[in-house]
Amino acid sequence: MFCSNCGATNDDNAGKCVQCQAVLQVAPPPATSGPPIVIPNYLWQAIVCTACCCVPLGIPAIVYAAQVNTKVVQGDIEGARQSSKNARMWCWIALGSGLASILLYGTFMLISSLSYMR
Repeated sequence: MFCSNCGATNDDNAGKCVQCQAVLQVAPPPATSGPPIVIPNYLWQAIVCTACCCVPLGIPAIVYAAQVNTKVVQGDIEGARQSSKNARMWCWIALGSGLASILLYGTFMLISSLSYMR
């Protein structure tokens, strides 16, 4: 390892330069050249479910979806996968409850219109 201050050669495990006593900086590990990590964030699905189906259950989907890209950038891949999984789960819950509400509302309207006709 070379000292950035005086250029002296030092041991790779040295903390200070042997010649000028400057603190040696350890180089960061090289970046991996593999393919970029892509984890779905389900953000647009969460927004659609919130706007069209069920607002209270869609909000957690948006929150989890917004966390995915941030965690990938920070290097927390497992946390990003967990947030992606939670966002998908809340999207399905919001969609299912919204559809169930529409179905129940339609059923009650049908029953009330049939009873009104009698």
